[in-house]
Amino acid sequence: MDSQKEISKFIESNHGWVIEGCYSDLLEIAISESNEIIFMNLPVDDCIANAKSKPWEPHKYESKQAQDANLDMLLDWIALYPKRTDTFSMAAHNELYEKYTGKKRMFFSNDRVVNI
Repeated sequence: MDSQKEISKFIESNHGWVIEGCYSDLLEIAISESNEIIFMNLPVDDCIANAKSKPWEPHKYESKQAQDANLDMLLDWIALYPKRTDTFSMAAHNELYEKYTGKKRMFFSNDRVVNI
């Protein structure tokens, strides 16, 4: 997979790094090389509010209107987060977090950090 190769290449060529993502299978590549993880474990309603207020992402969409055309699909997908079992699911993220033995922190809101 190209993404796996790119992540490995990036880690090998950088002394310090931050990787953000929700693909737990791809995060598995980086986690063994990491010294800390942060889990944004927000309630689904907060994730939905964040998605609704997301500014235009010109690297992904040709216009804000094109981005907003996908919003209903994204909101439905977010709403299913606790029920899904895929690499993007709450179950996959919790498993990754729980088995990590290094320094880890979890955010339960957009502005509050709980050290664990």
